[in-house]
This record gives sequence, structure tokens and C-alpha cells, in this order.
Amino acid sequence: MIKLLSGNEALAWGAYHAGVRVGAAYPGTPSTEILETLSSFDDIYTEWSTNEKVAMEVALGAAYSGVRSLVSMKQVGLNVASDPFMAASITGINAGMVVISADDPGIHSSQNEQDNRHYAKLAKVAMLEPSDSQEAYEFVACAFDLSEQFDTPVLVRTTTRISHAKSPVKLNRRRPKPVTGLGFKHEAGKYVMLPVHARIRHPLIEERLVKLKSYAETSPLNQVFWGERRLGIITSGVAYQYAREVFPRASFLKLGMSYPIPKNLIHDFSSQVDKLIVIEELDPFLEENIQAMGIEVAGKEFIPRAGELNPSIIEAASQCAGLLEKTSPQPKLEITSELPKRPPLLCPGCPHTGLFFILSSLGQRSKLPGAKDKTLREPKLVITGDIGCYTLGALPPHSAMDTTACMGASIGQALGIEKAGVRDKVVAVIGDSTFLHAGITGLVNAVYNQGQITLIILDNGTTAMTGHQDHPGTGISARGKKTKAVELESLVRGIGVSDVKVVDAFNLKALRTSLRSALESSELSVIIVRGDCPIHVRKRSEPRVINTDKCNQCGICLLLGCPAIQNDNGHLLVNPMLCTGQSCTICQQLCPQQAIGPQSKIMDRVLK
Repeated sequence: MIKLLSGNEALAWGAYHAGVRVGAAYPGTPSTEILETLSSFDDIYTEWSTNEKVAMEVALGAAYSGVRSLVSMKQVGLNVASDPFMAASITGINAGMVVISADDPGIHSSQNEQDNRHYAKLAKVAMLEPSDSQEAYEFVACAFDLSEQFDTPVLVRTTTRISHAKSPVKLNRRRPKPVTGLGFKHEAGKYVMLPVHARIRHPLIEERLVKLKSYAETSPLNQVFWGERRLGIITSGVAYQYAREVFPRASFLKLGMSYPIPKNLIHDFSSQVDKLIVIEELDPFLEENIQAMGIEVAGKEFIPRAGELNPSIIEAASQCAGLLEKTSPQPKLEITSELPKRPPLLCPGCPHTGLFFILSSLGQRSKLPGAKDKTLREPKLVITGDIGCYTLGALPPHSAMDTTACMGASIGQALGIEKAGVRDKVVAVIGDSTFLHAGITGLVNAVYNQGQITLIILDNGTTAMTGHQDHPGTGISARGKKTKAVELESLVRGIGVSDVKVVDAFNLKALRTSLRSALESSELSVIIVRGDCPIHVRKRSEPRVINTDKCNQCGICLLLGCPAIQNDNGHLLVNPMLCTGQSCTICQQLCPQQAIGPQSKIMDRVLK
């Protein structure tokens, strides 16, 4: 059977046909669709874990029990999961365990573009890198076999283009029947890492690495394609596809198993070409390992270290390095008009809009249109932010966020700023899914150390930024089944916070009152701002319109940054196709002229 699959879908199909029984993940672009696809199969347990560390631990527990397991995450997720990942390396497994890291060169949806190939070397585990969807499907099965053969977790590393690009995949395997008689093996010396046991396990890890190096030399995953021997190229992953397009006549060593690298194979390949180069995205991971072998090789002196590669970038870099003759540029199509810019914005009807407007106004981050003093005054608030779609609150017109580092960091940073002696009030903003992911421990720390910060939990009932996956606060599993929901207010009170308020996200007056009260309090305060993500609002009624007779064009409504409110040649209007109507009404509450309201009422006034 042949199916058109993205790399993520192919990875899931490959794992399914390899007999995986447990899959765990935390959603994060570009990895999200792996677990979503796995969850469509009935005979496998899948879960959205609270974070990547927990997901890794779930997969490891299943692997200890003789069940093949898979855990997937984006590149920064492996930072969160690195503790159990390193533990899995030293304990080994009982059944195959595959860890998928989806890296994000070009920073399309991340806070960095780290190169997770280094984790394979750090943990001393095997790493595979597919170069298309077909290999993604096949390599996962090989990864499970390697995991069991060498008693190790195996890292499968993809990048954004492999994750999301689609190509035909031949599904040439069938799912094996479940293994009966499974059970946990009681081997304290293998699984209980007391120092006395860990000292014994470490030499075994070094022996395993030697065996993996030997396997890599003859692995069918590493392929040589001979062409002209004037130039030899060593590459892996999606970079192979780009390099092959730019250098169709060159000789290639494609490393499907990119760690440990096959030293003898590389020596043999390099000895048969006149010039050797490495083409790889991000860090000179392969290049530095090859240089350490005493082989003369070029690469990052002309191939960029930052950002995604593509054929054009490789071609231009190679021409500058003298590897390709410069050709006349192809004639470009003339564009008669510049395409309109589309900055990232919160969605129409977003429950975060009102809160960021209040934060911006209280912090005096913006001036109302028509004000005489156009300069920004010193802000009264320091706002520490977090990872999620609410990070867009950092952009104009709100400009209501001062920090964003990593998942859950807003609370710890807020406490650190307060304890540093900053006199301004400190507000931490975090989403519901992110709070459950990595914010709970930060709040425990703030309670324990008597912080006087204000924490705002934006509860929109979903993990919106990555595609609206559920989480423990929604009470819906990865399979779409109803389960027990974690109630945020009970959880926060249980941690020890006494000043807890739950506020309707679409009630501006209540938001302002609650925030002012929290800022005036001498104790740690938590405000849970609750409102549905507009994607989840199925019934939309009564879009708002502007009464042009009452509107004085003050522009205050534009400070909300709502895409539904538009300025058409100096005339303000609400786009009825974008407005969520009765479920929001923030612009109506904000308008000092009371010129905004439901279409039916506004029309009645106009007709009268």
C-alpha cells in the first residue's frame, strides 16, 4: 500500500507497524502530528503527558516492562526530558524504546534552533536521521530493532522539512501480534541506579558504544553513491536532498546512522575523492567528528551555521567557495505591488486580548490616540511571560511582556526579579497547559519563599499554539475520551495560595478590578483568567458593528489589536466575517462613545 504521508505521519506508521504499544508526547511544533497519528490507532496506548520529562518516564516504564514504546518532542522538549533520557541510557531497556527529537532549524516555532545531535553523543546512544518520509517509516522499525539488540534507547532526529513535507510512502510491513506473558523484570542491578549499581553499568555503556561503532561501519542505513570523484560529500537528513540537487554528479556518503559515525567507512570514502566536504544544517557536528579523525574536510567555512539550508543557499555558498562555477542569475518575475505584511496577532475573540489591554494600560505601555504626550512613560509593571500563543502579547499594540525564556520560566523569573529588589510590581503570565507542564514547581517555590508576585494563569481550555491539543486541565485524553480534569483553582489553593480569583476573560471591568486588587496585595496572588479559545466557539452570533454616527474615530478600539477591527481609509469598522460576536464583546465594553454593539441594535438606532 502506498500513502502520501508527512514525515511525522510516516514515523507514526513506522512505529505502529514495528509493534509499538505505548506512545507519549507533549505537543510541540514540528513534532505534534506524530502522536496525533499514533492516537488514531485503536490497539495502542497514547497520551499527551504533562511535559516531555513525564512522557520520557512513561515510555521508559513501558520499555522496562517488555513493551515497545515511543516518545516524541520538539528540540527544546529534549532539554526538559534530558534527565530521564540520560537515565535510560545507563539503565538500558527491556523492549525497544525510540526517542524522536524534531529539531527546528530556522526557528519557525521555537525560542532557539539548537542541534540535538549533540544529545546522542552526550548520552552515548545510537542516532538515526531519515532524509524523507519513506526513510522515516523504515528507520523507526530499524531503531526499535537496534534498541533491543544493543540494550539502549535510540534517538531518531528529524527537522522541520522532514516533519512536515509529504511524499509517497510504501507501507510494506504489517503490525505484529501482541506478545503474551509480558511482565516487569526485577533486576535491581540494572534498573536501580544506586552508585554501586551505576559504577557497574557505566563500563557496559562504553562497551555498548564500541559495538554500535562496529555496527555503523556496515549498517545499510549508511549508503555510498559514487559519481565523479573530484568531489565527495558527506551529509545526512534533509541536507542530503538539498546537496544532491546542487551537486548531481558528485559522490555522496549519506549517513542514515549519524552517531556513532562509521570511521572506517569515512576513511575509505575520503581516500577515494579529491576533495571532501560536509553539508549539514546548524552545528558542524559531522565535520568536527571527521576532523578529529585527522581527515581534511571543509564545510562550515562556507555553509551557514544558522538557519535552514535549501538548494539556493547551498549553491550560493558553494559558488563563493569555488566549488561551483557562477552562473548567470535566472530572470526574476517582476512584482507590480508589494505584498501586504501580515504580523502575528492574537485571533479575533481571543480570551487573552482583554487581559493584555489591561496590563498595557496599567503599565502605561501605550498612549491612547489623541493624547498630547506621545512619549512612553516608565512602566509600573514588570511582566514576565511564557511560551504559548499569549507570547504575542509582547508585540504592539500591547507590548505587555518583558521576558520569555522557556516553558514555565515566567514564575521563577518573576520571583527572582522581586527578590532582586526591583520596586515595580511584578506580574507573571502563563497559560493553562504551560502551567501544568512546568509552572507548578515554580509556584510551589514562590509560595515556599514568600513571594509577593502576581501570577496570571490564562486558561483557554486547550494547548492552542500547537494545534489545540487537550491537556490534564481539559479532562480529555489524547484519544478524545473523557477523563478526570485537573481543576486549576483547587490545585493552586492546594499549593498554598490563599488569594485566588477566577475571572471571566471577556469582562474588562472584572479583569481590571481583580488585577488592581492583586497588585495592591502584600501576598502572592493568583488570577485565573478563563475564557474559551475562539477556535472552540462553534456558535457565533451577533457580530459587532460600529455606529458611524456615534463613532468619533478616537481609535481606542484599535489598541485591542483585534484583527476584526479595521481601519478603512480613516473609517473604523468591524469585519463581520472575523468577529466572534456575543462570545467576546470586549470592543463594545471599551468604546467610550458606546458606538459599538450588536448589528441588530445598531441598525435599529440608525433607522430610528
